[in-house]
Amino acid sequence: MKGPLGFNADDLMQETLAMQRKLMEGLQLLPSVDDVDYGATAREEIWRDGKVALYRFVGTEAPTRKRPLLIVYALVNRPYMVDLQADRSLVQKLLALGHDVYVLDWGYPDRSARYLTLEDYLLRFIDGAVDALARRSGGPVDMLGICQGGVFALCYAALRQRKLANLVTMVTPVDFHTPDNMLSHWARHVDVDLLVDTLGNIPADLMNASYLMLKPFRLNVQKYVGLLDILDDKAALEDFLRMEKWIFDSPDLAGEAFRDFIKQFYQANGLIEGGVRIGAETVDLAKVTLPVLNIYAEQDHLVPPDASRAMRGRLGSTDYTESSFRGGHIGIYVSGRAQREVPATIHGWLLAREAT
Repeated sequence: MKGPLGFNADDLMQETLAMQRKLMEGLQLLPSVDDVDYGATAREEIWRDGKVALYRFVGTEAPTRKRPLLIVYALVNRPYMVDLQADRSLVQKLLALGHDVYVLDWGYPDRSARYLTLEDYLLRFIDGAVDALARRSGGPVDMLGICQGGVFALCYAALRQRKLANLVTMVTPVDFHTPDNMLSHWARHVDVDLLVDTLGNIPADLMNASYLMLKPFRLNVQKYVGLLDILDDKAALEDFLRMEKWIFDSPDLAGEAFRDFIKQFYQANGLIEGGVRIGAETVDLAKVTLPVLNIYAEQDHLVPPDASRAMRGRLGSTDYTESSFRGGHIGIYVSGRAQREVPATIHGWLLAREAT
């Protein structure tokens, strides 16, 4: 007979024995698990400026689209979430659809990067990579900006639009002051001058701790309890470890660029209120008149949907498309649904603008 909680002593005993078996099988399996890595696709370096490198992904077939697609990722993580593993790779799906795909790798900033500014990242590194691609292809490039990289891409388009053909943004914030943006609420109360003047570059461990505390139970406890369920499944365990390795393989952040980004975007909400400056130039989203596809995640806790949907109506483009994805900030790259939907959405949208 079941007790008031829906189970009896025999149920509890069977559950305990099953967990013991799983733990024993896991202890036997763990020594056979190889070291895991991310970045499944071969790549070749085609341009470099210091620690920042531009890589071309090498597919099994020659690309059918001549216009290069440049991925601009955030500074806070390594860009290989878009190429995590063979069966979870936005890059491989785009290559299979005929795209010529490139990624800008920011590298690992050290003390020599302390005084790099947003002007360096946008008008030196991104602009240099775009120019290198233009020389290879003979024309403008398509750009895919992701998260903070999407903010960079929007600002770059406002300043150097003539070098771009189409712009795709993914999980990209525009309104940094939506009520449900917990990260923004925190950032608005940070004395960023004191932080940068004291630390110089911002340590990756500090940033990771901040992100983990946005969902402390889910990200610090629940996922590791859930690990018990896959201890006897080698493939699932390797997937888990690969994701963990990516999460904690984070670069430090260049101090001045961090100061500038927090002040202009998180604190001043500059893309909404106006006044964002990159060096001596002012960013005006109304100057972005090229075609734009904006993809956001419906369950994104880092870039809430409203933060991204705020792009609508603020661009000068008459060709603006929104696409929502049912998932979260990481799921939009690696989930099975994402692998089916996101590359096809990007491909179809770009293909429809092939003649432009």
